[in-house]
Amino acid sequence: MTVLLPAIIPVALIIFIGAIGQRYLSLDQATLSQLALYILIPALVGDKLYRTTIAPQGALGLVAGFIITSGLLYLLVLGINRLGNLSETVGKSLIATTMFGNVGNLGLPLNSFAFGEAGLERAIICLITSAILLFGVIPALLKGNGWKYGVVMTLKLPLFWAMIAGIVFHLLNVEFPYRLDAGIEQLGKASIPIALIILGMQLASTRFTVGKYQLFASVLRLIIAPAIALFVGIMLNLTGLDLKVLVLQTAMPAAVNTVLMVGEFGGEPDRAAKTVVVSTVLSFISLPAVLWILTNFQPLPTN
Repeated sequence: MTVLLPAIIPVALIIFIGAIGQRYLSLDQATLSQLALYILIPALVGDKLYRTTIAPQGALGLVAGFIITSGLLYLLVLGINRLGNLSETVGKSLIATTMFGNVGNLGLPLNSFAFGEAGLERAIICLITSAILLFGVIPALLKGNGWKYGVVMTLKLPLFWAMIAGIVFHLLNVEFPYRLDAGIEQLGKASIPIALIILGMQLASTRFTVGKYQLFASVLRLIIAPAIALFVGIMLNLTGLDLKVLVLQTAMPAAVNTVLMVGEFGGEPDRAAKTVVVSTVLSFISLPAVLWILTNFQPLPTN
């Protein structure tokens, strides 16, 4: 409980404030989302990679673990689609919500509160990997537009260029004049509360309906996904924070961006949106359980 409550309560508080703001204030959710996506989160990514203390081997392990887990989830859902004889649109929706969790708006703050700066650095690596997969791979999987289209989509991401800049400046040991790096750092710090406020606004503005499909999709996202990640992490010999962050990031509820991707490239946006809401609400039960398990049954030293 000494780790659990300090990690969960601040996150829940800011989400609640966002929900209240959505209900009683004239907040523009689209503007806040663009602010986070195009400015704040890229600033956080660039700053953390510039200052990172993670060894290259650890970073590669996290990337490999996240990609392999995503691939196994994709194969699992393909099997479910065939065995369940699901329609093409339902199957595509299930693929999107199962493969991609909310590793940004919820994953970054929770890892930060649970594991500190070291955990946040590792969570950012998972975020970058997820974003490249989401925008670079999912169009090809859902609509068959080919990998060239996915590469073009990836190159349009501010997140991608922030990643490149952060890595290059880190490797070159660049020192910024007039404390410009401090300004970028402050922008990055603003991304975490803004992301949680946006999540609260999204929950407050979306109808909560629970059906068999939403429950099944939520189980895949909240329980099966982290179980697969734990297995993959152990097989890759990940330990300490690397393993904990990989599992916790993979345990996040369905990402809001999956609704947009399903609407654009095939599937049922309404079904995906309901899955996002149901899995997010249920994650307030599942995430503390996952965090408790990681804290009590993975007493490994931090790398």
